Amino acid sequence: MHSTHLLLEEPIRMASILEPSKASFFPAMTKIVGTLGPKSRSVEVISGCLKAGMSVARFDFSWHDPEYHQETLENLKAAVKLTKKLCAVMLDTVGAEMQVVNKSEKAISLEADATVVLTPDAGQEASSELLPINFDGLSKAVKKGDTIFIGQYLFTGSETTSVWLEVSEVEGDDVVCVIKNSATLAGSLFTLHGSQIRIGLPTLTDKDKEVISTWGVQNKIDFLSLSYTRHAEDVRQAREFLSKLGDLYQTQIFAKIENIEGLNHFDEILQEADGIILSRGNLGIDLPPEKVFLFQKAALYKCNMAGKPAVVTRVVDSMTDNLRPTRAEATDVANAVLDGSDAILLGAETLRGLYPVETISTVGKICSEAEKVFNQDMFFKKTVKYVGEPMTHLESIASSAVRAAIKVKASVIICFTSSGRAARLIAKYRPTMPVLSVVIPRLKTNQLKWSFSGAFEARQSLIVRGLFPMLADPRHPAESTSASNESVLKVALDHGKAAGVIKSHDRVVVCQKVGDASVVKIIELED
Repeated sequence: MHSTHLLLEEPIRMASILEPSKASFFPAMTKIVGTLGPKSRSVEVISGCLKAGMSVARFDFSWHDPEYHQETLENLKAAVKLTKKLCAVMLDTVGAEMQVVNKSEKAISLEADATVVLTPDAGQEASSELLPINFDGLSKAVKKGDTIFIGQYLFTGSETTSVWLEVSEVEGDDVVCVIKNSATLAGSLFTLHGSQIRIGLPTLTDKDKEVISTWGVQNKIDFLSLSYTRHAEDVRQAREFLSKLGDLYQTQIFAKIENIEGLNHFDEILQEADGIILSRGNLGIDLPPEKVFLFQKAALYKCNMAGKPAVVTRVVDSMTDNLRPTRAEATDVANAVLDGSDAILLGAETLRGLYPVETISTVGKICSEAEKVFNQDMFFKKTVKYVGEPMTHLESIASSAVRAAIKVKASVIICFTSSGRAARLIAKYRPTMPVLSVVIPRLKTNQLKWSFSGAFEARQSLIVRGLFPMLADPRHPAESTSASNESVLKVALDHGKAAGVIKSHDRVVVCQKVGDASVVKIIELED
């Protein structure tokens, strides 16, 4: 394994563990993606989530209609205005997801050792003997002895709400299964996951395409989370689809790896996608439990070296109903940070959990503590070695900026960027201080009207560890004379001071373009 442990080398004094942590403006360098739903869609709760540290809001289209999500999004916009905290929008597709439809919404109790039939006949009522599903090819995809998992949508792993089935025989289109554990399925929608079974459903369904081309276009989504990505071709097709939809050519595609097929094609998917989401809920069903950690560490390492954001899901399931995570969950969040995760994604915990704001706050605090013991020095050397020589122009500038910032103990790195690429490269080297990415809007035209780009680029850095964006005034070009650069820099420094990350006599590393040259400079602030 590449990751020789990323903890600081020197032993920690035990007594120092009990010292309270200093409050800081940024709750953590690691970002938090929150899924908005029934328990987290009022302006008040969303404002609380933003203040607690959520920087990306995820809208999950596996359940509810676009009108419902539009209402939630309008509340998000109001909360952003209120709190003055930027937030990006992620649309999560349904994808090749098999679902059990329970129209009557009555609870279904299943007893161990009894049999249940899975049928593609959607007209049937769901009962403890018969479960209608949304896919007619299941009988061709499974064989005797295969395992199938059914759980409440966004299940949290508590065994009474999810059930394991074993295929005993296939009768025509129906699949007869033996129930392995007693459980009660409550709610209208359950997900069905066949362990290591290939499902012939498209990655972007017609319903997904319709939602993206209406709701997605209308709301200029920043990220598309592509569920059940199995091949690089899935990402290419999604990108081609987005490229024809107005502003959505700028939307970043995050490939969601949720089964063995995605795992087998991981390297080629990583090359095509803008980022990766490790969907540990479904992957945990496809993988033997003892292999889950290995996949996480290997996948995060690959994402880090490629400089692409990696998001880990399913971390504090128990907080759906409790105010405190379990010890294992608290350790798991910290390990995700030490393994190199950029962001933590919360699903059921914020969507239908009782404590959405407290969950975000708790996860943020754990991330912040883990970041303090992250061995940056070793990570930096490992990344430089992996990138090799000769480095590209941008990569050498980015790594030099981080090295300089660490050597002079700078309190912040300020990076001027228009595409966001330079700032992401700096973040790739995991500096210990925040990176303020000052996005300089660019003027563009479609021959009919002028418009500024920049808002997308700024919001898209909200999922990258350690990157904190601000939009500059478009009247300040990024690459022009030193005079105009000084004025943008002053705005950025004032922003840093107001945020409490820069104090007088601090050193700041600035990374910018002057003419054709890229410059890294160190400035010391007076009183």
